[in-house]
Amino acid sequence: MYLCKLETLAFVDLLASKEPAPGGGSAAALEGALGTALAAMVCSLTVGKERYAAHQELASQAKDRALDLTAAYLDLMDRDTEAFNAVSAAFKLPKATEEEKAARTAAIQEGLKGCTRPPFQMMELAVEALELTASLLGKSNESAASDLGVSALSLRAAVQGAWLNVLINITSMKDRELAEDHRQKGEALLARALPLADRIYEEVIQGL
Repeated sequence: MYLCKLETLAFVDLLASKEPAPGGGSAAALEGALGTALAAMVCSLTVGKERYAAHQELASQAKDRALDLTAAYLDLMDRDTEAFNAVSAAFKLPKATEEEKAARTAAIQEGLKGCTRPPFQMMELAVEALELTASLLGKSNESAASDLGVSALSLRAAVQGAWLNVLINITSMKDRELAEDHRQKGEALLARALPLADRIYEEVIQGL
């Protein structure tokens, strides 16, 4: 299934169902895609406008990158759910013998590592996307300033939602060194992303 190809109502209905996936991880990826798409829209409303002639190169390049980031987030919607399904399958493996128990445990641990990758990548994308959005402040179509604010809010939700999904998986990892490495790197990404999102939002508010 390609979640990003579902109609909005179908995706929302699936998200609201008793199925455990898609869940918060895919929703966080969608938030990221919405945030980057809004940044691309602001660029589109800036490109070709004489009033913003000095910023045409920035707007054009930012639009291309924002669209790339949107595509990456949409891909992560499915990758996150696929990773969750893999670890769920591992939990269903037989455990009647010691050999089966060992194989099951190994599969679960490998699955948890796989479940951590998509949300961690979402966090990395969010930092880049927020930096891109921030670069447009004061250099893009003023009539779309509120859209930059919503972009920042969506990306904030994406990075924090992704972080929750990283945390819930590393908590169950037996490789505590790897888990701690993920925690430190994730906290570093949050430390970059959240102040950026807040600054963008506050600058937009002050300009309205």
